[in-house]
Amino acid sequence: MIDMVDEMTGRLLADAGIGAGMRVLDVGCGRGDVSLMIAQRVGERGQVVGIDRDARPLAAARDRARELGFSNMTFVEGDLGALGPEHGQFDAIVGRRVLMYQPDAAAAVRRLSGALRPGGVIAFQEHDATMVPASVTPLPLHERVHHWMWRTVEREGADIHMGFHLAAVLEQAGLTVERVRAEAVVQTPRTRYRTVAIIRAMLPRIVERGVATEAEIDVDTLEDRLVEERTKANATYISDMAFGAWARKPA
Repeated sequence: MIDMVDEMTGRLLADAGIGAGMRVLDVGCGRGDVSLMIAQRVGERGQVVGIDRDARPLAAARDRARELGFSNMTFVEGDLGALGPEHGQFDAIVGRRVLMYQPDAAAAVRRLSGALRPGGVIAFQEHDATMVPASVTPLPLHERVHHWMWRTVEREGADIHMGFHLAAVLEQAGLTVERVRAEAVVQTPRTRYRTVAIIRAMLPRIVERGVATEAEIDVDTLEDRLVEERTKANATYISDMAFGAWARKPA
C-alpha cells in the first residue's frame, strides 16, 4: 500500500534543504515516523530531537530508533515550547499535522523559532479539509468516511483549514516564507491509501466525540467496501489535501 503522505513529506524535507550533518527538531513527533525520515537524511554527523507531550508514542519512537540502529536520535517529553537552553540551537525545525491543533499557531511557531539558529529553516506539513473530498462520481461511503475523520478533528478544536492559513502563520511568526505548495492524495480503483488504518486508530475518538458508532463504521469490512465502491464506479477520488511550506529565520 502506497503511503502518499510520507512521499509528500520526503519531498518537503528534501526541498526545504534538510540534509547531511544538520541538527533538526521534530515537533509533535509521535511514534517517530518523520523523525526517522529526518535521521536518514542528516546521517551520522547530524542529530534529530523529537518532542511530543504524550509519553506512550515517545516510548514507541525510542524503541523503533533502537531497533533500527539509529544513534543520532533523542526524544523529549513536553509541549512545543518545553525545550530549554540546554537543548541548544537547531539548523531546522520540522512538524507534520501539528499547527492545526495549536490554539495560536503563530505564537507556537514564534516560540519554536527561538530554538532556531539565524538563517535556519522551519518546514511544516498541514492537512486541510477545504477542497476535499472530490470526485466527479458520487461515492457516498467515501464521503461518510471523510466526514467521520474531519468532524472528529474539528470537534477536538483543530483548525481544519490550516493548510490555507499556513503561509500567514509563518509570516506572523516573523519568518520569511520561501515556498508553499499543496498536494492531493488521489485514489483510483487500483490504488489504496491507509484510510482504514487511520479510521481504526481514530475509532475511540470518533465514538467519544459522537460522530459515529462502531457499528456504523464496521471497521473490519470497511476496506473491502471502499474498494468495491470505487471499483464499481471506476472512479478517481481525491481524499486528502496536504499543504507543505518552508520559511527561514532572518539571519
